[in-house]
Amino acid sequence: MSLSTIPNIITVMRVVLIIPFAYFAWHQDYVAALVIFLIAGISDGLDGLLAKRFNWQSRFGSITDPLADKILLFVALLLLVMKGQLSWTLFWVSTARDLFIVGGATSYHYLVGPYEMRPSLISKWNTALMILLVLLVLVHLAWFKLPLALIDTLEISVILTCIISGIHYSWLGVCHYRARGKTVKADSLATKAKVADKSAAE
Repeated sequence: MSLSTIPNIITVMRVVLIIPFAYFAWHQDYVAALVIFLIAGISDGLDGLLAKRFNWQSRFGSITDPLADKILLFVALLLLVMKGQLSWTLFWVSTARDLFIVGGATSYHYLVGPYEMRPSLISKWNTALMILLVLLVLVHLAWFKLPLALIDTLEISVILTCIISGIHYSWLGVCHYRARGKTVKADSLATKAKVADKSAAE
């Protein structure tokens, strides 16, 4: 086994951890769920550090790593909402945003052309706030009580950043489409000019 596969192995292990996390969260064993969530978070930082430090990056890892994070957050949000610890508004706004972005990017790819979508700053903030929210709720349930105002404020912040990031991605898509249109038009004019020059030379 090559050492370069270590980040991928860690990522796969993080995916597997989702199962016991869901089990313990569903049965309201929040101490165990919190420990697993922390282990998953540490493993996420570790595989990213190894991949960048030793250039052990791969296409499998670039796809699986963020997917594992998304699935873990989705499961965590869904279970905490079903247990009445977070609002359904947060869950539906977050889910709708992800479906909107993935659907839009996929449609653009097949209808317009390739588009490399990178996480925006607001999207990174949204993910960080969402992870912090899940973590604090688990700490609140497992170890010691936190001010409900803090959790409510953080939840509202996550909802707002979900909406803002969704709008931002839409704007980026429009800008990319316009820039692509100008490039295609310029290439078309350049091609016509070359054909005209060639005809004149003949």
